[in-house]
Amino acid sequence: MAEYIESLQLLAEKFGRLEGVGKKTAMRMAFSILELEEEEVRSFASAILDAKEKIHLCPICQNLTDREVCSICADEERDRATVCVVSDPRAVLAMEKVREFSGVYHVLHGLISPMNGITPEQLKIKELLQRVSEDGVEEVIVATNPTVEGEATAMYLSKLLRPFGVRVTRLAYGVPVGADLEYADEITLFRALEGRRDV
Repeated sequence: MAEYIESLQLLAEKFGRLEGVGKKTAMRMAFSILELEEEEVRSFASAILDAKEKIHLCPICQNLTDREVCSICADEERDRATVCVVSDPRAVLAMEKVREFSGVYHVLHGLISPMNGITPEQLKIKELLQRVSEDGVEEVIVATNPTVEGEATAMYLSKLLRPFGVRVTRLAYGVPVGADLEYADEITLFRALEGRRDV
């Protein structure tokens, strides 16, 4: 019956465009919206618009922020000589849960993947190289996922960073091959960070 309700179908299609949301989940989400009070729906829609309007990339690390500079880059206590490179903002959240990393981050917004048409030029690599050349960086920790794309990106960055004379390390494999950092627990991430190695 639901397939005949055009507005419900449209709402489910919009939810289905979100990463990791399949058709059944999208339809459940659409029904959930219908069960909310009208004021809650307006508040939900307002929160989406508000986030979209206010959140932008930090000009230093390329992480998401709603401030001029993200809270990590603004923190004077952070060690700016150590930069942890991650593929996306979710990995920053995962690393911060460990509470053991006192450096700063750089977010690439993807991984090199020729099969998917993602080239180095589409990532925030140029911004990383600029930081390394200007900001007194001593170590770059490449914390991309241990996948084919993550390894390819790590090797590419290693070659680019070598002329700058900085130490380039990779997280140790406390993180299982094929896993996403955002799903790793704090102990696994802590061990991976502690056992990082030169690339």
